[in-house]
Amino acid sequence: MEKTAAFETKGNTHLRLLGGDLRKLTRFVVLVSAALLAAEFLQVLSAQEKTITNPGAGNLAAIKEGASLFRANCSPCHGLHATGGGRGPDLSANRWTHGATDADIFRTITQGVPGTEMPANGFEDSEVWAIIAYLRSLVPPRQTLSGDIAKGEKSFSSIGCPQCHMIKGRGGLLGPDLSRVGASRSAAYLMDSIRDPSKDLSDGMLDPNNHWGLPLVYDTVTVVTTGGKKITGVAKNEDTFSVQLLDTDQNLQFFDKKDLRQVIHERKSLMPVYSEQVLSTDALRDLVAYLQSLGGG
Repeated sequence: MEKTAAFETKGNTHLRLLGGDLRKLTRFVVLVSAALLAAEFLQVLSAQEKTITNPGAGNLAAIKEGASLFRANCSPCHGLHATGGGRGPDLSANRWTHGATDADIFRTITQGVPGTEMPANGFEDSEVWAIIAYLRSLVPPRQTLSGDIAKGEKSFSSIGCPQCHMIKGRGGLLGPDLSRVGASRSAAYLMDSIRDPSKDLSDGMLDPNNHWGLPLVYDTVTVVTTGGKKITGVAKNEDTFSVQLLDTDQNLQFFDKKDLRQVIHERKSLMPVYSEQVLSTDALRDLVAYLQSLGGG
């Protein structure tokens, strides 16, 4: 009897273990099947998205409507003509960081981009398509740069650009961060900015929570103290009552305007002019090729 009871107990234990193994195996099979189905679904969805085309593409009425919608809703970040602003990149050069198909751009506009300043938007579908039609109409003829990226990177360092510009966490703070400049600026804009830095000054980042804030531009700002001392730099933050200035030694200084004699804004850049005598045409082409390789897709 004792042997029989022991045998039954051992058998029940084996059955329970076997049952547990079967349940684990069943769960594993179910999970694998679900993963395969999900992967297949995503492949089908991706294929469908690639075939989606803009119903308003090339339609002059849609392009006109899109231009109006863009200027009313998107230009504060991306610039009046979609060439880039203080928060958003250039959208006129057909360089898309988050997907280049019509479906990709539709999703970016409607859903936004998590972790960035690009919000979701509540446009009607027809309005989104109109905006995309407008942006597509801005694309210039493709520019092919024959510059050498490696040589351009060396030129970037040799002429002192890292003293003022940061790339991927390295460099100075006086000028705009260039980590993703390839996605936000066209080749023509970059060439102009190097040859004539004051021609089209870049906008600085705006603080959306500062209702007293003034628009920031990378122009030259000089504060004059009551004692007559002049301090020159770039305004990192400015409102009606105060100004935070990053001086030319890259020290951040705070001033109450009531304690200043004068705050002078000059519509010029602190960046030096790089003429052909300083930077040859070939060297300029190399430098722009390097800059366009940064964050361009």
